[in-house]
Amino acid sequence: MKIFVGSDHRGFELKKSLITFLEKLGFTVVDVGPRAYDPNDDYPDFAEQVCKGVLASKEKGILICGSGNGMARAANKIPGIYASLCWDEDTARSSMNDGNTNVLCLSASASNTVKAKRIVKAWLSTPFSNEERHMRRVDKVKDIERRYAKP
Repeated sequence: MKIFVGSDHRGFELKKSLITFLEKLGFTVVDVGPRAYDPNDDYPDFAEQVCKGVLASKEKGILICGSGNGMARAANKIPGIYASLCWDEDTARSSMNDGNTNVLCLSASASNTVKAKRIVKAWLSTPFSNEERHMRRVDKVKDIERRYAKP
């Protein structure tokens, strides 16, 4: 599986650690940036790059910024992206089991490397349940997306 990863300056160090972790787990990682720490990086730029990769490949993405909220907000503006900000293993499992997300957003401020690795592992190892109630809810989200899509 290919995983697209991006961060802003606040998530830069955590991103580097997670890339190494993901590669050791056998994933192909596409680092969309930044390549070096720059306090002027803007999270929407990297959110867009990760999401483009996810949509083109039908694979998954991970985004990291200070709170995780900026990345989640930017990613969820893109049709076909279903991003979830997860702060522990339970929210990560739920976002996949219940919501079939394709992008995981993490808070660099609220996570250390050990915690972030556990969240990522839980997210990647949890399949979508395909239960009728979850499928119905995911379909309703997609319906909302279609209704508000630009013509």
